[in-house]
Amino acid sequence: MTATLLTQGTFFFPGPTEVRAEVLAAMTRPLIAHRGKAFEALFASIQASLKPIFRTTRPVYVSSSSATGLMEAAVRCAPEGRVLSIVNGAFSARFSAIVKACGRESDVLEVPYGEIATLDQVSDALGKQRYAAVTVVHSETSTGALQDVRGITRLARDAGAVCLVDSVTGIGGVQLEFDEWELDFALTGSQKALALPPGLAFAAATPAFIESARGTARRGLYFDLVEFDAYGAKNQTPNTPAINLFYAAELQLAAIAAEGMAARWARHRRMAEMTWAWVDGLRATYGDAFGVLAREGSRTPTVTSITIPPAFAASTLVKAVADRGFTIGNGYGKNRETTFRIGHMGDHTPERLAKCLEVCGEVIGGLV
Repeated sequence: MTATLLTQGTFFFPGPTEVRAEVLAAMTRPLIAHRGKAFEALFASIQASLKPIFRTTRPVYVSSSSATGLMEAAVRCAPEGRVLSIVNGAFSARFSAIVKACGRESDVLEVPYGEIATLDQVSDALGKQRYAAVTVVHSETSTGALQDVRGITRLARDAGAVCLVDSVTGIGGVQLEFDEWELDFALTGSQKALALPPGLAFAAATPAFIESARGTARRGLYFDLVEFDAYGAKNQTPNTPAINLFYAAELQLAAIAAEGMAARWARHRRMAEMTWAWVDGLRATYGDAFGVLAREGSRTPTVTSITIPPAFAASTLVKAVADRGFTIGNGYGKNRETTFRIGHMGDHTPERLAKCLEVCGEVIGGLV
């Protein structure tokens, strides 16, 4: 078996993640008019599944884009004023870069990759300067660190700011309660814990956020969340959607909702704990160079970034594992060759993950 001839249960890349065959097959249905009743019924069906996934009674916006599009939408539609970007990895740095690219004045609260910003650090930063918005990544895909977005949102609100949450490898695999936690804005992408093909992004926003956005200048057109909100009320999208991806979403999101979020979160937690215990075994056998990059107590259940000794590069390991029929990922950004990542999310099971970890362990044994 080669990396290009994969069977179900072998693709443990940290995103895009594996997609079930029946979900892929759903995309072959004939096209329909996106302003007709059939599409409105399709959109409504997707909403019925997205709301329990986001844990909200609010409409969930669906964008035919990557999650980056809704990151930009969040920044463009946020209240005017200075932005604080919390950076603890490559994707939170990307959120910060989007803020700057949108012409917003900003400051960065940066902590070492693999760490999280503590609530005391965030509170201290918010006390030094008035901000209109805070950007934060819930589940940092590049490092496997998990931020307390509920606590950060509370601090932001107390300081008069809105909090923009990127939960791309969170929602669908990590607990996030949009309504109960009183979040302002949260987004995710289709290709991570939701186990859909790339190309769709989803977000929820409070009525207050949307009302504020109406008075925000230069919020653009394609990613105008005011438009998403207005069209969503009619079970439509502002622009021509990727209809075939909507077919896949209807099938997969219904399956996620049927599994139940508590059960889905628990399954992801079991897979994460399996991976962490496996890394502990590597550490005991081969030495302290092996470890989980993110600290215990602040690790996401969806992806694990694993440190390795300098004796071999991450790309060597990833290729050797691929030759054995399993796909995992290099580290990301400045950690590209010093860590490797396993994406244990989506529709994967502990049983499938055990086979992947077994192969990874055999390959590592031949490299150290």
